Amino acid sequence: MARSKEAPFQNPHGVSSTRDFTLEAAIGREVRAFRLKLDMTVIELAKQAGLSPGMLSKIENGLTSPSLATLRMLSGALHVPVTSFFRKFEEERDATFVRAGEGLKIERRGTRAGHQYQLLGHSVGRPIAIEPYLITLTEESDVFPLFQHDGTEFIYVLEGIVGYRHADKTYRLTPGDSLFFDADAPHGPEDLESLPIRFLSIIVYSRESGS
Repeated sequence: MARSKEAPFQNPHGVSSTRDFTLEAAIGREVRAFRLKLDMTVIELAKQAGLSPGMLSKIENGLTSPSLATLRMLSGALHVPVTSFFRKFEEERDATFVRAGEGLKIERRGTRAGHQYQLLGHSVGRPIAIEPYLITLTEESDVFPLFQHDGTEFIYVLEGIVGYRHADKTYRLTPGDSLFFDADAPHGPEDLESLPIRFLSIIVYSRESGS
C-alpha cells in the first residue's frame, strides 16, 4: 500500500528568504499579478507595451528599476493607473514598541484595587482590533471582576496560581497554562490562590461591534 505524502509544515510566522521588499520587487509583483489577471503571457504583454520579453521578465522579477515612461507603457497595456504598481509598497505597516514597565495603564470596568492592566500595544486602521494586556493581581478582594465583551480572548499565565472562571466553569491556571475562549460569556479571575499573579491577555474583536 502506497504511503500518502504529508503536506510540508509551514510556519505561519516565517518570512520567505526569496521575498524582496524593495520598491523594484513590489512593482514587479504588481505587474505580474495584473498580467496574470488578464491571462496574458510575458511575450504578449511585452509586445503590447513595446518592451522586449527579457526586459519585462527583469521588471517582474525586481531585477531592474523601470523608468516612468516604461511604467506608463505597462499601465496602458494592462489598463490600470501607474499608481497601482506602487499600491502594496505604500501600504501602512504598523508596529508598536513598548519598553518593559511602560505599558499604558488601563482602568477597565469592574477593575478592583490591586488589579493592574497594562496595554502593551494596539492595531491601527484595521477592521479587526487586537489588544494585548499584561495583567497583574496583587491584592485579594471579596468581589472579583467579571468581564463580558465581544470577540475572542487568550490568556497565558506567567506567575502565580489563579482560578479563572469562564461561563459556568472555573479553570485552575498555573504558570505556563493558557486559556482560549469566547469573550461574550462572563469571565474573569475567581480564586486568587497564589499571589502575585501575572498573565498575558490578548483580546481580538471586530471594530464594528466594539469591545
